[in-house]
Order: sequence, then structure tokens, then C-alpha cells
Amino acid sequence: MNVEQSFESAAPMSEFEAEERRADRRRRFVIIGVVIAALALLAVYFMFSGGSGENAGAAAGEDGPARTLPTVTVVVPGSQSISNTITASGTLDARRAMPVGVAGEGGQILRVYVDAGDWVRAGQILASIESSVQSQQVSSAAAQVEVARSDLALAQAELDRALQLVERGFISQADIDRKTATRDAARARVNVAGAQLNELRARAGRLAIRAPAAGLVLERNAEPGQVVSAGSGALFLLAQGGEMEMNARVSEGDLRRLSVGQQATVTPVGAAEAFLGQIWQLSPTIDPQSRQGTASIALSYREGLRPGGFASAAIVAGSVNAPMLPESAVMSDEDGQNYVFIIDQDNLVVRRDVEIGEVSNAGITIREGLRGSERVVQSAGAFLNIGDEVIPQRAAAETGN
Repeated sequence: MNVEQSFESAAPMSEFEAEERRADRRRRFVIIGVVIAALALLAVYFMFSGGSGENAGAAAGEDGPARTLPTVTVVVPGSQSISNTITASGTLDARRAMPVGVAGEGGQILRVYVDAGDWVRAGQILASIESSVQSQQVSSAAAQVEVARSDLALAQAELDRALQLVERGFISQADIDRKTATRDAARARVNVAGAQLNELRARAGRLAIRAPAAGLVLERNAEPGQVVSAGSGALFLLAQGGEMEMNARVSEGDLRRLSVGQQATVTPVGAAEAFLGQIWQLSPTIDPQSRQGTASIALSYREGLRPGGFASAAIVAGSVNAPMLPESAVMSDEDGQNYVFIIDQDNLVVRRDVEIGEVSNAGITIREGLRGSERVVQSAGAFLNIGDEVIPQRAAAETGN
């Protein structure tokens, strides 16, 4: 039996078994090569992962293994003179809008003499109302004045004759008194008739709708044949002197920084041209809902300024020396507080609360919270935690400062 087993073990392997053994050896060689390559790459990574920042390299604890620190880009903003410009938006309106309507009894419009966009002078007739009835009334009153004057002349003549006869004793003093009273009554009737005539003339004159002051016609709501009265509302809307204004809505904080007389540049929506004006009035109240106030900017008449349109304004409120940061450096917490991360002298991340100012294409002005000499994390602040140790590296634009 032993002889048979020895004979079987000494028998040569089949071709299939030999091929399987060769495949196993190849797989082992491949696995060993991959492991060696991975170890080599890991060694290279630990050798060169220190970075090239201000304190590049790996940090090692006294009692622990070496650890790799993240590299963050920092900027040192410094301090520069920045124009303190407040931007706001609002609507355009007439600075002094003058609605003009029917002041008298009204009637049917006979003719309209102006249209929207026309300039008018003070007292110019804008429209006339049919006045044939009023003309007849004026004529009748004028005739009554003439009648009263004739009665006065007759009473005065009788009194003069009576005064000549009283000296000769033909007329008593009582007759003189009666004739004097008759003369005075006639004179009073002349005055009454004259007053009535003036009243009717004034009423007729009010049928001509006139401009109360010189200005620009903004709206025309009257047409020939239209029947109007004192309750018909405004037939014309004028801008006194053609002056316009922009009612800019600004925040409560910005309103405190403004004053009457400051210059402002107004740009209507869709217009390429900007118009220069100045603040002439500041709102004395703040809207409790929006926490905004109104800064009224006076503008001279220009064709591109149309009441009711929307516009933006840039108000120059002086200049300040302050740091400026890129927008990526400034973050906000859940309470709305703005803050930045700075790197202290120990290369630790520290939070610094800031108050921001103007936001422009150049960056964000920092009103309070920074001196300008701090190393501020330029971006990726959301991935850092307070107290993290990092390797600060100057931004490309800052290198060499």
C-alpha cells in the first residue's frame, strides 16, 4: 500500500494543475507590486505635504506622531481712503405737483389749449368752459348798475334844487332830510349793483381754467365737450417750475449719515445718462415695518426724468479710512452678525465680529472690527473652526507686501 502511495506522489502533475500554479504566482506578484507602490506614494505624500506658507511643514507633538496642518490663504487688507457712497432706489416725482381743476360752477368744456409736456406761464388759460349764460348775467348786472346810477343822479339833482329853495322858505327842513335820505339810498343801490356785477364777472372769469404758476404740464384729463364741475377732480397736473425729485428709500442707519445739501447722482432705470442733484429734504420719520426713511433729491428738469419712473441714486457721504476685504472673506451667522476669521500670532483661527459698510465690485468696506494689519482668511472660512491651527499663506496679490 505504501508503495502505491509513493508511486502516486511521484507521478508528474497534469498540464491544467501547472497552469493554475503559474496564475497564482502572477497574482501574488501583482498584489505585492501594488502594495509597494502605495507605500511609496504615501511616503512621498508625508515627505512633501508641509506646504510653502509662512510656517510650512508638519507639526509634531512631544508625545505623539507628526500631524499635517491645513494651508489657508490670508490677506492683510491694510487701510485706505474709501468714498463713503450710499446707494438707494426709489421713484421719480414732481417736486411741487400742482393739480388744477374747476374752481367755479363748471359746465361744458369749450376748448383745451395745452397738452401734456407743454410749458405754461403763470395765469395762462389751460381750458375754457362755455359761458354764454354767465355772459348774459353779466350784461344784466351791468344794466342794473346803470339804472342805479341814473336813480342816484336824479336824487342828487332833486336834493340840490331843494337846498336852493329852503333858503327862501319854500321847502321845510324835513323835506331836505327826506331828499337827502333818498339820495343816500340811491347811492347804496349803485354800490350793491356794482358789487353784483363784479361777482358775476368773477364767476364768469373762473370758467377759464388757468395755471396757478409757471411749470410743466404732466397730465391732461380734459377734452372739449366734457361736462365738468367742482367735484370732477384735477383736469391738469403741473410740475411747478418743471422741478423733479427722487424719493430714495434708505435704511435707518444710512439716514443718520445724510444731510440736506449733499450731492447725489440719479440714474433712471433703462437710461444711460445720470443726473446730478442734491438732497433737499430728509424724512422726519422711519417706517416701522421696513425700518427705512426717505431722502428727497431735488433735480432740475431734464427730458429723461419722468415722474412715476424708478431710479437708483448714489449719494456721496464723505470718505473714510477703512480696510476693504473680498466678499468671500466676510461671513454671517444665524443671528445676522457679520464676522471674519483671522489668524493670530500662534497661527490659530480666531473669530472677529465686524460691521460692514459699502459693498461694491472692489469688495466690502469694514467700518468697525479690524485695524487692517490682521491676517484675514480670504476664503474657505466655512470649513474652519475657532481654535484650529493652520498654515497661513499670503494671497498672490498680497505677496511682497
